[in-house]
Amino acid sequence: MRRMILFVAALTGMGCMMAATPERKQLFDSDWSFSRDSIQWQTVNLPHDWSIEGDFDKEAPAGNDGAYLPTGKGWYRKEFRLDDSEAREKTLRLYFEGVYMNAEVYVNGHKAGGHPYGYTPFFVNITPYAKAGNNIVEVSVDNSQQKNCRWYSGSGIYRHVWLLTTGKSYIDEWSVNVTTPDIHNVEIQADVIQADGSRRTVSKHIDVSQPHLWSPDDPYLYHATIEAEGDTVPVTYGIRTIEYSAAKGLLLNGKPIVLNGGCVHHDNSILGAAAFDAAEFRRVRLLKEAGFNAVRTSHNPPSETFLRACDELGLLVIDEAFDGWREKKNDFDYSVLFDQWWEEDLKAMVLRDRNHPSIFCWSTGNEVIERKKIEVVRTAHRLSKLCRQLDPQHRPVTSALCAWDQDWDIYDPLAAEHDIVGYNYMIHKSQGDHERVPERVMMQTESFPRDAWNNYQKVASEPWVIGDFVWTAIDYLGESGIGRYYYEGDVPNEHWVNLLFPWHASYCGDIDLIGQRKPVSHYRSMLWNKEGEHLYMAVREPDGFYGTVKTTMWSTWPTFESWNWPGHEGKDIEVEVYSHYPRVRLYLNDQLIGEKETAKCMATFTLPYQPGTLRAEGGQEAVTLQTAGPARTIRLKADRTALKADGQDLAFITVELTDAKGTLNPTADNELTASVSGPAVLAAFGNADIKDCDRYSDASHKAWKGRALLVVRSTGGKGRVTVTVQGKGLKTAHVKL
Repeated sequence: MRRMILFVAALTGMGCMMAATPERKQLFDSDWSFSRDSIQWQTVNLPHDWSIEGDFDKEAPAGNDGAYLPTGKGWYRKEFRLDDSEAREKTLRLYFEGVYMNAEVYVNGHKAGGHPYGYTPFFVNITPYAKAGNNIVEVSVDNSQQKNCRWYSGSGIYRHVWLLTTGKSYIDEWSVNVTTPDIHNVEIQADVIQADGSRRTVSKHIDVSQPHLWSPDDPYLYHATIEAEGDTVPVTYGIRTIEYSAAKGLLLNGKPIVLNGGCVHHDNSILGAAAFDAAEFRRVRLLKEAGFNAVRTSHNPPSETFLRACDELGLLVIDEAFDGWREKKNDFDYSVLFDQWWEEDLKAMVLRDRNHPSIFCWSTGNEVIERKKIEVVRTAHRLSKLCRQLDPQHRPVTSALCAWDQDWDIYDPLAAEHDIVGYNYMIHKSQGDHERVPERVMMQTESFPRDAWNNYQKVASEPWVIGDFVWTAIDYLGESGIGRYYYEGDVPNEHWVNLLFPWHASYCGDIDLIGQRKPVSHYRSMLWNKEGEHLYMAVREPDGFYGTVKTTMWSTWPTFESWNWPGHEGKDIEVEVYSHYPRVRLYLNDQLIGEKETAKCMATFTLPYQPGTLRAEGGQEAVTLQTAGPARTIRLKADRTALKADGQDLAFITVELTDAKGTLNPTADNELTASVSGPAVLAAFGNADIKDCDRYSDASHKAWKGRALLVVRSTGGKGRVTVTVQGKGLKTAHVKL
């Protein structure tokens, strides 16, 4: 990513809350004390999610929605020092990026502020309560009223906290607004808060003779600096144009683009809700590697770092505010806050995020329950109007509409309040809707994974349908059992019908809990991306091999990169080959099984199973699957070779169990134990099996399908880190960082 620095005399720019100088903005994450009972305290460094540290429990109040993990109440406490000039002459604020939920902030025993919604950031002015010398900040967190979320929320101060130190007059960070009336003109505006509390607006125009435009393929960013009243704040922005119409579809920088999108929840799988920068960047990298060019932050604003990663790595974003409005889906969800807090929380999202070039659309809601009531139109109007007022870039506004009955056309007045209409599982209505409302622009904001081909065809053939967002891009904690396949005799039905413990997560993602792409991910990417991957092969689990297979609405048939099916010798098995090539060939142990034309980017072969080497060919390209012997060796693959000594950085280390020849054994489920020496700690250890209820914070965990994942966190010291993984009967493995 190339960067251009623009320095402007009285005013230059900032918007994404990146650190300017240590004096103005200091990370406030280290050396907190945490307690669940105000008696026993432990030292923690933020971001921190106490729920993920607990046991999976069928009786947990958050239930299937909350991954059967504990919630409750907690206290955080931190001491910090101020010198005399800081206490007397400065404005001191704490900036909380996210606390789940019902946060109350105390400074030296005085209540200084708070915020109920767990997904939006907030400021607390601590100037009146701070003093020279030692100070104590305490934060109470109350996540005890359950259920309050339809997915895993986590509990605690799960995003960063910052200490902001400025003069009595200072730049209001969220007032900073960068707009591009056209690609050659940049307008930067900000408010300076005066010592008496009044505001003064400052602005600057910048001519850009040769703009370098931002896009997912070329995520070019500009950087500038605001300087006013002795305060300095940086801003990062991109220059790009968004246009949309039913006739031309979506245009980015004047060029047609279709959205191969995925929905994501906010958790980082085995790390829980903790929004580490490295984890947030990894999620965006996984999405890009899987071929997505867009993401929907369902159903809440994401972390700032996630959006920064989308800016830097190139991913278009639907930034979503709420799951619902006034009528509840759960007893203690946002419906209890809506009337009092919707305006403040929507402002927090739009003002914080409006300078991110990755964001092309605001979403104000998802499948609101009151959609058949006439007042819903007024509510949608008010939310959409506020988004447009706060964002002069005039990004389109959407919300995700659905119908659980035959009443779809009656939502036309609600749909008309949006610039682009979001369809959840309803894009089959697009042709009739286009005939009825020809100017409507549509996108499918949620879709079933198994409908990948049909949804791709909709977008490819109907310009008024600009994209599809599959539910989901990545497996997530909570909403337990959605997308699962199961066997006859297991707890039956969909995730909302029965409690499905020990299933504690989703299995509808293209990418699993530990970051591995499932076969459907390769298929979807080939449909939407003509460049890149052209040939892929996977094997359908034979029905009855482990049991009679039952699928669910969000599932696909269990299909794996595996040629290990012991006991199935001589019986038919199906092999799927995904390809852009018009014809593909399949070989088993160098014997031609057959050659087939690909239809819908796929060819399926049926053959008697026999161990050995399976090879698919298309054009001059080939891919293979090899029968593996018993697991003998542990192979470790780290995503980096070095960690920053900052107490924040993470290394993600994939564990693979291989046979004596180094071939991954896709059936191995050995018990493994991990240890870390040097200036780092084990942050999480787990696998992709959503029925495995071992704690993710434990040092021992089983592999699943031959793999596991461990996450190592730096502790702040410098030196060599050694990670060791061992298991009975397996050759011990080490990796050094």
